[in-house]
Amino acid sequence: MTDTVLWYAARGAGAVSLLLLTGVVTLGILAALRWRTSAWPRFLTVAFHRNLALLAVTFLSLHIVTAVVDPYTSLGWGAALIPFSSSYRTFWLGLGVIAVDLLVAALLTSLIRGVIGHRTWRLIHWLAYACWPLALAHGLGTGSDSFSPWLFTIELACLGTVLLAVALRLLLQPAPLKPVAADVSVPDWGDLHDARAAATRQGR
Repeated sequence: MTDTVLWYAARGAGAVSLLLLTGVVTLGILAALRWRTSAWPRFLTVAFHRNLALLAVTFLSLHIVTAVVDPYTSLGWGAALIPFSSSYRTFWLGLGVIAVDLLVAALLTSLIRGVIGHRTWRLIHWLAYACWPLALAHGLGTGSDSFSPWLFTIELACLGTVLLAVALRLLLQPAPLKPVAADVSVPDWGDLHDARAAATRQGR
């Protein structure tokens, strides 16, 4: 595989990963809003959110592998796993590594959610949302073509989508679930006594 093919594969996989992460974040916000329609129940949003995250990890893996084996960057696996350990664009590459670590942590803790408890899982899951701005910054700072028309358009579209979702989250707070109280009425003993007396008179 030539260096040019590796470069295009790494950039393409990175761009697709950003698009998928944008979808993951947006669907996560919609799920938090309990958004649904008659044609799209809420469980579909949650399932789609989870499946998009798995697909994002797949393309992230392709992005990482092609970037590591590309001889131009000479990254090595250590730089792909340990933040800020690479001599190649250290800061921007480190942001990307942290983004991957957060996403993997969210997926792994989702698999053991019953073991670690809902509160711990929720904390890690919300921290994982930071992977999106980190991934966006990583793409802008690492790629030599970050401001090319096609890639910059993708980045702006992703930014606009997430900002719109965040605005909806702030403006449309979900209504708290109200407990349904049991309909227990206290009997009026006076009415019961009158009814019993009337029944006794009719029996006579």
